[in-house]
Amino acid sequence: MSTCAWIVFLDESGISLLPQIRRTYSPRGRTPLLRHRLNWKRASMAGALGYHSTVPDRGARLCFHLKPGSYDTAGLIEVLEQMKVFYRGERVVLVWDGLSAHWSRAMRAWVAEQDWLTLERLPAYAPELNLVVCCGPHSRSVNSPTSPATTSRMSPTPPSEASTASTPTPNFHGHSSPTPA
Repeated sequence: MSTCAWIVFLDESGISLLPQIRRTYSPRGRTPLLRHRLNWKRASMAGALGYHSTVPDRGARLCFHLKPGSYDTAGLIEVLEQMKVFYRGERVVLVWDGLSAHWSRAMRAWVAEQDWLTLERLPAYAPELNLVVCCGPHSRSVNSPTSPATTSRMSPTPPSEASTASTPTPNFHGHSSPTPA
């Protein structure tokens, strides 16, 4: 088996439809009552940013998975199953943080059965080492090749015909783009 692989950084994030209100004012002694018409609904997204370890001309791959509610071990295994289809049998070294669902017994048992996947754990309290975090809207000031502030240098191109031979499942969406010169 070849030693070259995709290095993929993965992270999850959740959002709520409730407004974020941090501070408000009211007359002294009267607790403010804030009303809104939204329900407490949550959605989560897992983002994966992949780079080929030996052939940088293959370009970066940005993929994401959307899910109502929160991720748990079963939900993350579903994401990895869809990632397996997306990478079509190529080797993947997955770099992610220490979330308990990433290292649960069920996850370790599932990963032990996979011949295409190797897991690497990021150090605690080091989100700056996870490159997919730089793709989020909160990181516009980060100056990295993957941040939105510098993506204008990349010209997105559709994946090659070989990479679209089998269609990934609907919840896992991906895009490949050339590496900036």
